[in-house]
Amino acid sequence: MKKIASVLLVMGVSVLGTACSQKAPEPLTSPDTNLSVKVFVTEQNTLAYSVDRAAQPVILPSDLGLQLSTADFTQGVTIESRSAITPVTDDYTLRVGKKNKIAYRANEQTFSILNAQQQKLILIFRVSDDGVAFRYAVKDSAIATKEFVKETTSFQLPETARAWLQPMAVSQTGWSNTNPSYEEHYQMDIPVGTASTLGAGWAFPALFNTGNTWVLVSEAGVNRDWHASRLHHESPKGEYTLATPQAPEIYIAPNGEKGALLANSRGDLISPWRILAIGDLPRIMESTLGTDLAEPAIALDKNIIQPGHSSWSWAILKDDFTTFDVQKKFIDYAAEMHWDYTLIDADWDKKIGMEKLKELVEYAAQKHIGILVWYNSSGSWNETPYSPKSELLTHEQRQAVFAQLKAIGVKGLKIDFFAGDGQSMMAYYHDIMADAAAHGLLLNFHGATLPRGWQRTYPNLMTMESIKGFEFTTFTQADQDPVAAHVVMSLFARNVFDPMDYTPMAFGDIPNIKRVTENSFELAEAVLMISGIQHFAEIPEGMATAPDYVKAFLQELPRAWDEVKFIDGYPGKYAVIARRAGDVWYVAGINAEKENKTLNLDLGFIGDKKGTLIASGAGERDFIQQDVNTKTPHTLSLRPSAGFVMVFK
Repeated sequence: MKKIASVLLVMGVSVLGTACSQKAPEPLTSPDTNLSVKVFVTEQNTLAYSVDRAAQPVILPSDLGLQLSTADFTQGVTIESRSAITPVTDDYTLRVGKKNKIAYRANEQTFSILNAQQQKLILIFRVSDDGVAFRYAVKDSAIATKEFVKETTSFQLPETARAWLQPMAVSQTGWSNTNPSYEEHYQMDIPVGTASTLGAGWAFPALFNTGNTWVLVSEAGVNRDWHASRLHHESPKGEYTLATPQAPEIYIAPNGEKGALLANSRGDLISPWRILAIGDLPRIMESTLGTDLAEPAIALDKNIIQPGHSSWSWAILKDDFTTFDVQKKFIDYAAEMHWDYTLIDADWDKKIGMEKLKELVEYAAQKHIGILVWYNSSGSWNETPYSPKSELLTHEQRQAVFAQLKAIGVKGLKIDFFAGDGQSMMAYYHDIMADAAAHGLLLNFHGATLPRGWQRTYPNLMTMESIKGFEFTTFTQADQDPVAAHVVMSLFARNVFDPMDYTPMAFGDIPNIKRVTENSFELAEAVLMISGIQHFAEIPEGMATAPDYVKAFLQELPRAWDEVKFIDGYPGKYAVIARRAGDVWYVAGINAEKENKTLNLDLGFIGDKKGTLIASGAGERDFIQQDVNTKTPHTLSLRPSAGFVMVFK
């Protein structure tokens, strides 16, 4: 739809005869004035906005609006008032993310929107140096029951823009009806306006390029009253609108009662923040908007929040090896690698049992290893056979389970197979996170939605899958073959704002699969991917093939990061990222292109330091180690599906 601004209403004044003499409102810009937002009413009396970067259009005039069952703010609206522009300052720490100490600075403006019935909608915009965010709030007490009908928010990209998007899966498809779980391959460098291949929408985060500007669109701060959104599967002429979850994406209680699909509240109804990280690729890759806009952390004992590395048998060995003896071996493996955890996966309750689990926990504690255990989130919303199942559905069940696990010394849970993105499912996530925090338990969600900044609000949330991870590459060659490009792409979208439990790294063979990535690529994933607990897929036999210096690298690898710097890369093709922990810098890169990639790396930002390079040797499974320094630019050639790591102390 073409949006045409009414000049008088753009100014935010009434259409009286004296309106033209009123001073135009102050522009809403970022602190560095590089980004500028306009909010206006169109000649069709609908609400709209646009975004410029360096005075060049990035988001063309696009729709805003919210319709509830008893209030419509999608048409016939006026801007009653707009607040003064005020600075927003938020300094916070983040244990799980690309950096530890974060300073968020933005300019905020609030708009009071009236419809024809004089009902009120509050619209809040924030503009920071790295992007734009906005949300809706309905606090009008005259609207007693606030039930969502639709949201007309759109993102109009120039028709010449390109897109890097992940299709949403159709609900109740896939293995045991477990979709959607954000586990599809990305469609890369496609024209805007391309319809989703599966017809169910496009997942967040959604990456776009227009000229010299990149835009990463997502949402943050999804509360228990709202559903999670995605982009509509059709985007004519580059106009992307928000879509709602599909009907089955809801929580179902033990008594069969179905929860709500869409947002609703009897009190205030507050939408998630719609966020657009905007800038060049370094700006996008270093952005923290996804947590900047999340709710602050709940009160939690900081000693509980222990990011770390974990051994895990299931990735390569699968179901038959979830046994007492094998898990004991993996505890020994974790201890040898100086890691922090061992994850015991599905059906442990049948194959090991609670009493023997307690024995494993006690054995692991002697070696300073924490035990994590798997649970099935689902009730009747899918057909998954794995257990423990249906034991976390109610607050009373969670209290009993969490208390028992805490009593025997378990450190956290991996919880799998959620139903999707409906409002009642969002409330279920919040209930689990709050109850686990109260018991001092860490969490990892699999078969799940996106974190959307929850790791800030609930610091016990270490990671979430929400990606077509390593396990898929062990199922079929069709998922193994494109893995290099898929991994690179995930760094530019899925993993930009939120932790991602891809479960990386294998040096040995994968049964019945020809692994296409070189060992250097696999090693680099350990630095490039952000996850509060990094569950390494490699088993002891594969690790035994690695040189001692590779093992030492993994033994000393930091659990959390203080700083990030994007060095070079392109979505789906290659990536080079530097991360700092304390006074040590780690630099890692991977090449997903079909030919050798020559990198010219200027590492002067690290200072004058000597370091070590680990890269591919003569063969794809071989490593080499070399001394390097930061004094002069470093030239490095990577074979296809190869990578490297550097450490500067």
